[in-house]
Amino acid sequence: MDNSTDNWDPALTRLLSSLKEVQSDGEDVAFLSELLQSKQLHALVQVHNKIVAAQCKDDKFYPLLSNAMQVTLEVLEMFGEVVISSNEYKELLKLLQKPHFQAILCTHDAVAQKDYYPHLPDIPADADDEEETVKIVQLVKSDEPLGATIKTDEETGKIVIARVMHGGAADRSGLIHAGDEVIEVNGISVENKSPADVLSILQSSEGTITFKLVPSFGKGGSRESKVRVRALFHYNSAEDPYIPCKEAGLNFKKGDILHIVSQDDAYWWQARREGDRVMRAGLIPSRALQEGRIIHERQIDPQTLDGKAALCSPSAANSDCGPKTPCSPTPNATALLPCKSTPKVKKIIYDIKENDDFDREMIPTYEEVARLYPRPGLIRPIVLVGAPGVGRNELRRRLVATDPEKYVTPVPYTSRAQKTSEQNGKEYVFVTREKMEQDISEGKFIEHGEYKGNLYGTSAESVETIVNSGRVCVLSPHWQALKMLRTPRLRPYIIFIKPPSLKTLSETRTAANARSTFDKESSRAFTEEEFADIIRSSNRINFLYGYMFDEEIVNEDLATALTQLLKMAWRVQSEPLWVPAAWVQ
Repeated sequence: MDNSTDNWDPALTRLLSSLKEVQSDGEDVAFLSELLQSKQLHALVQVHNKIVAAQCKDDKFYPLLSNAMQVTLEVLEMFGEVVISSNEYKELLKLLQKPHFQAILCTHDAVAQKDYYPHLPDIPADADDEEETVKIVQLVKSDEPLGATIKTDEETGKIVIARVMHGGAADRSGLIHAGDEVIEVNGISVENKSPADVLSILQSSEGTITFKLVPSFGKGGSRESKVRVRALFHYNSAEDPYIPCKEAGLNFKKGDILHIVSQDDAYWWQARREGDRVMRAGLIPSRALQEGRIIHERQIDPQTLDGKAALCSPSAANSDCGPKTPCSPTPNATALLPCKSTPKVKKIIYDIKENDDFDREMIPTYEEVARLYPRPGLIRPIVLVGAPGVGRNELRRRLVATDPEKYVTPVPYTSRAQKTSEQNGKEYVFVTREKMEQDISEGKFIEHGEYKGNLYGTSAESVETIVNSGRVCVLSPHWQALKMLRTPRLRPYIIFIKPPSLKTLSETRTAANARSTFDKESSRAFTEEEFADIIRSSNRINFLYGYMFDEEIVNEDLATALTQLLKMAWRVQSEPLWVPAAWVQ
């Protein structure tokens, strides 16, 4: 270890020395060794040690007195017994008698004595011991929602706590739990009242809110889940007629990482957006509920199968919880679930003839994810997918040209005859049709197709060879190949190349004198119909396979798109990124 590491934490240094004695060359040991030698880690440990050392000094973190105001009064009493004519005495006496100074001392004592918590009222002396057990809870009202929803119990007709939002004020108090019966709010009985009436009492209350509750005898609370998911659809709680409480909803966009903190409710999960500083969870539709909604949509509006409709929930004429109505569960939510089992995708091999019908059975809602940390030997392929003519092949060629030693494209296979000017293994790998058909039937090709009676394809082995060599494999396959590429073994980073608007697409390609990729026999410009086909095909691909995409690039200008692609290529090899949880298990 060089001189620059002399001041490193001795505990980490000993751990690193012990690790080097382990006779193992596994990826985990290599990753841990690299982490322990990181200067950033040692800097963080030093900061931690300094904070711990500072906390051991009581004079910096604890008040010397908790009765400063009483001491001041005693000093004033002593001053009254003597007569001193100095100016210093008069100035001190005037200062100690100022209301603002005395208010500061009172505040100091309140903090020192921790006299800032709400005071619970005393239990009435005439309380009957045989009466039902109750608890009295006081919460300070602020701009933050209380973080609990109420409902009317269907059997008893009483008002009960429906759910407690993780991280909210009610949850942090530790005193309010789902199932508790509400008897009074601020001294007002809620007997024979509706949730709307209770909500009005809460809205008109100021300062502290006092609840009298009959505690439930169920579980006192659930532990916070550690599950993270990637949202595969957009959600706006304000547009959802079935959410129990719109104010408690959590809005998110497709691609957001959500921390699912509770799945206790079959239809409404509690979640937070990963990285948000707001610790209060919000309500989102569960996987079962969202799948049922999508199935319902597809049954009543077949256009959704082609990605033409973007609604995420069926419309409803009435809802039990509007913007100003009580937070009660929706009784007819179960009607949205015509199918309880998750539809399975048919396993068929990709063919040049487009056959995406089976992919319509996929109902993407949430995908459980975990962070994948870069480490030596982990090289993720970069996959560019998009509609024909959008420019994904040109972007692939330009990316490879920036560093041919780092970025490599696998050589395709073909069954056609080799030309005299061609070298086997350079332009193509030439094999017999029989051999290629056999390998296709055995699933050795990630994509294949037929053109003018000859087979073409990309083998899975060629991709793995590039990855194992420590180089970055760059692919621009047909979109149906994603089903075979997106595996825990390859762990690809998939980038969707998206066209700009139809007008911009036509203007930019015409200005660049782009040649049509639809006509392989001659070199000509794109037609307006071909531009429209690019847009339609792109929307269809995004609808059917968008849940697989990690990023997207709008290819309006090739130079700008290449710059974005280079940044993404750097991130995927150097930063921890969210991937399907199965890839890191």
